[in-house]
Amino acid sequence: MIGYAMCGSFCTHKISLSVLSALVDSGNDIQPIVSENTASTDTRFGKAEDLLKTLTILTGKKPITTIKEAEPLGPATPLEALIIAPCTGNTLAKLANGITDTSVCMAAKAHMRSERPLLIALATNDALSANLANIGALMQRKNVFFVPLIQDDPVKKPFSLVTDFSLLPEAFIAMREKRQLRPLFK
Repeated sequence: MIGYAMCGSFCTHKISLSVLSALVDSGNDIQPIVSENTASTDTRFGKAEDLLKTLTILTGKKPITTIKEAEPLGPATPLEALIIAPCTGNTLAKLANGITDTSVCMAAKAHMRSERPLLIALATNDALSANLANIGALMQRKNVFFVPLIQDDPVKKPFSLVTDFSLLPEAFIAMREKRQLRPLFK
C-alpha cells in the first residue's frame, strides 16, 4: 500500500488529485492522509468536506486525518512508500527538524523510521529562502526523494518553487528504484 498525503497548498490540490487518480488507475493501493488544516479548512479552491469525499471515492479508503490515526503507519501498518503531494514549506521544515505535530508529519516520521521511501512534492513560496536549508537537509536523508521543482513566477515570487506535477509519476518510479529524478530544479 502507498500512502498519499496532502498538506495545505490548496491551489495545487486539483492537480494533485489528478495525479492520485492516475496512480490509482495504474493499480496502486492508496491510503490517503491529510493534514488537520487540510481536513478542516474551506478555501476559494474548495471545501474540505468535498476533498475528503473525493479522496474516499478515489481510493476506497477513509483519509487519515489525525496524529493518532497516522502513528501506526510505521512498524504496525507499513507502507511501501509515502508521497506527500503537495508538501508545504511548513511541513518540509517540520520533517527536516523532526517535528511531528500533524497527521502528515507523524505519518512521515512513522514511515521513515522503517527506512521506506518518501517522495516529496513541494509547493512553497519560500523554497529558495527560508526553506532552502530544509530542502538540503532532507536531500541528505536516506530514502527521501523530491519531485523536480520549477519556479512558478520568478519575477513576482522569486523564492517560490512548486513541484512539476507532470513529473510525479516518473519521480515515483525513480524513487522505487532508489534514485532521485534529475534535474531537480528546472
